[in-house]
Amino acid sequence: MRSATSIGANIIEAQAACSKRDFINFLNYALKSGNETKFWLALSRDLDIKLITNINEFLKETDELVKILGSSISTLKGKKKL
Repeated sequence: MRSATSIGANIIEAQAACSKRDFINFLNYALKSGNETKFWLALSRDLDIKLITNINEFLKETDELVKILGSSISTLKGKKKL
């Protein structure tokens, strides 16, 4: 729960950043929290078989958000994908 809510909090902080460097740093924190959330969701799938479908949906959404954040950071840093 903590890592998942940290994603949004860091995105909000990024919007209030006072520099491009600050903005990128907050997006990096959000990205790290997203990756941590994916870990905890994947781990929790094994705890209750009835929740697998719901958790897989949360994992899919989190993965999409992580990809968006990663792509945004790459663009801001001027790194292009091959």
